Amino acid sequence: MPGEFELIRRYFSRPTPQTVLGPGDDCALLAPTPDMQLAITTDMLVEGTHFLADTDTDPAQLGWKALAVNLSDLAAMGARPRWTLLAGSLPEAREAWLAAFAEGLFDCAQRYQVDLVGGDTTRGPLNLCLTAIGEIPAGAALRRDRGVPGDDLWISGQPGLAALGLAHLQRRTQLPGALADRCIASLQRPLPRVELGLELRLRGLANAAIDVSDGLLADLGHIVESSAVAAEIFVAQLPSLPAGADPVLARRCQLAGGDDYELLFSAPPASRPAIADLAARLELPLWRCGRLRGAAAIGLTLLDENGQALTIDERGFDHFG
Repeated sequence: MPGEFELIRRYFSRPTPQTVLGPGDDCALLAPTPDMQLAITTDMLVEGTHFLADTDTDPAQLGWKALAVNLSDLAAMGARPRWTLLAGSLPEAREAWLAAFAEGLFDCAQRYQVDLVGGDTTRGPLNLCLTAIGEIPAGAALRRDRGVPGDDLWISGQPGLAALGLAHLQRRTQLPGALADRCIASLQRPLPRVELGLELRLRGLANAAIDVSDGLLADLGHIVESSAVAAEIFVAQLPSLPAGADPVLARRCQLAGGDDYELLFSAPPASRPAIADLAARLELPLWRCGRLRGAAAIGLTLLDENGQALTIDERGFDHFG
């Protein structure tokens, strides 16, 4: 069986056109674009916590997701992805598994023009940790603490599908075939909204933004806290629940399910026409689903179609909650 360095060379050494020096030395050498700030994020995927123990039957999907969830953080700040590093522990070095995982990882890297520039491997429980690095003009990042009272709240795509897919795989619900496939794909092969984040930043449309990884309400709570504002979510203006799913579970997944990696952002009402134009151009639904208010109306309120407050039982995922 090949050793550690031969496995890295065989499966994880690819051309790095954006990089001064890629894998193979003690460090990578990067050359940031002048006048740009670096946006750096890291996320860990642990077997049994972030993906089911049998997900290793489809390692290509896992390779895609491992990078995609990091690129979603860059998207939320309007950063352009440039580089990534991969550290992981593996119970054993199965070459077929590594080849498929690497293929999924590099499919995602090629799609978003990212160089893999280094990392580390060791023996242990299956655990994958990627660091992604992007660039953004100094002072231009979309941040959680920039929400303004009066801003509209927008959400991309259809949040809740990934959590429904997980419920289906865990046999907590039974989805019809086409919907099950769609939801499982949302869970296992998320699409980081890099283009959306870049356009929101480049066109100056959004004030605050965050990616929805732990649940719409939970992640909105971070904007509320960081911006010292209150928020209202209008349930009737959220995407329609998918036909064929239990509506109670589907609503819970939409509001508090994780792993969507959609973008939630605030924008002034004057941006509405430009955001509608952007949605059409990207062929990505963007839903105006709420608003920010002054901090005197503390907290986060969920309103039904009649404007009446609803009780919030769940807000989202917390590793230690």
